[in-house]
Amino acid sequence: MKKNRLWMAMGGVVVLALLVWAFAPSALEVETAVVSQGRFERSVQEDGKTRLRDRFVVSTPLSGRVARITLKQGDVVEQGAVLAMLWPATSALIDARTQQEQRERVGAMEAALLRAVANVERAKAALDQAVADLKRNETLAKQGFVSPTQYESGRLTVRLREKELESAVQDEHVTRHELDQSRIAVRQFAPGSEGRQQRAWEVKSPIAGTVLKVNQQSEGVVLAGTPLVELGDPSRMEVVVDVLTEDAAQITPGTVATLSGWGGANALQARVRLVEPAAFTKVSALGVEEQRVNAVLDITSAPEIWRALGDGFKVEVRVLVQVVDNALKVPVSALFPVGARSAMFVVEDGRAQRREVEVIARNGVEAWIKSDLKPGAMVIVYPPSKLASGDRVATLQK
Repeated sequence: MKKNRLWMAMGGVVVLALLVWAFAPSALEVETAVVSQGRFERSVQEDGKTRLRDRFVVSTPLSGRVARITLKQGDVVEQGAVLAMLWPATSALIDARTQQEQRERVGAMEAALLRAVANVERAKAALDQAVADLKRNETLAKQGFVSPTQYESGRLTVRLREKELESAVQDEHVTRHELDQSRIAVRQFAPGSEGRQQRAWEVKSPIAGTVLKVNQQSEGVVLAGTPLVELGDPSRMEVVVDVLTEDAAQITPGTVATLSGWGGANALQARVRLVEPAAFTKVSALGVEEQRVNAVLDITSAPEIWRALGDGFKVEVRVLVQVVDNALKVPVSALFPVGARSAMFVVEDGRAQRREVEVIARNGVEAWIKSDLKPGAMVIVYPPSKLASGDRVATLQK
């Protein structure tokens, strides 16, 4: 009887164990990574573009007709080389009636000049008469036959006649200039006149460089200040990249950067030369307004490596803003927010244990944390939303 009870008890224990095993939750398979200690780098990554450090736009010094420019993009020019030929603009054509009116105006001005010359001669004669009267009155005044008042009046008359002569001479000069002006207007359109034989101006290169763009290729009439050719030196290349202002605050002149995605096999080395002092507003692809600022970088790699780079080429810029040695690091994918702090799951004895940590800095892959964890500890990356602290876990086999 006792033996039967013993077998029944043992069977009940086995059944209970089977039930516990059957209904107990199975271990959750998770991906894991290892806490490491080493060099931590944080960088700012943005798309930038190349540009020539110095660009020269050669324009016309005056209005006129420019000859066809034979230069092409990529041509090398020396300093002082002739880029274009320019003839100063001439006056607009006039019809026969207007030309006849100009000729009649010349005749009228010639008559006016004769009248002005006659007025000068009359003023000279009047002055001579006044001077002679003054000398005569001066002799009579010494003999007492002319009063001092009459003598003083003669002196004033001489001064008045001198001013009249000066005015007549000035009128003659004005009339001569107006006559010359009228003659030029008529001579401008006369056959074989000097108006059609103007000297051409040579527009020369201010530097030795390469032609970047020809703005005015064909012959035509241009206004003063019209751009003709753009020049530059391709060996003096720089990279400009716009970054968020909060990132720009951590970038200083001399910061090392890497250029990739420019088309070459190897990445190029660069160095920040300038962070511009003024920011601007830019709308992102998501429609968010951002405050950005331009950072200018100099390429420090050998010029023969990036000889294929041209003006306005796209490059991927990585600016190194923080480097820490012997930093405690975990993958960014292991962290999740808990209120104002961050936490992660640590695998201990086959179970997930939640640990809150202090994140000092992070990049796109790793995070620098402050914690009592030791290097080599196993953490869960991409933790499932249903995972809770204390749950049994199993490492997912890859």
